[in-house]
Amino acid sequence: MTPFDELERGDIIWATDPLSEKGRPVLVIGTPHFQSHGVQLITALISTKGYHESALALSDDDYEGEPLGEQSHVLPWSLVTLNSAVDVDHYLTSLVADRTEDVVRQVVAYISA
Repeated sequence: MTPFDELERGDIIWATDPLSEKGRPVLVIGTPHFQSHGVQLITALISTKGYHESALALSDDDYEGEPLGEQSHVLPWSLVTLNSAVDVDHYLTSLVADRTEDVVRQVVAYISA
């Protein structure tokens, strides 16, 4: 297991899901360190449902490691900040840097609209 404070932009982890009790994969898009709070992980939720035109489909070529088991989509409008290691169950894989940057640009465009 990758320690919480060693997770990086582009890592995909299984984490606490604010929408259900079972957890879900999330993409780490930021890892700011705050003097009084330590590391926080800014993440975008990942879903197997691509029901929204702004959902970003992931292909096998988008992964640096092994792809997730099912066709997955990053939801750029669903951001969650994780504050401690108890929010993270385990590391799954990573996206390549270019695809991670595509996701971050979409997040910024989505929240700037």
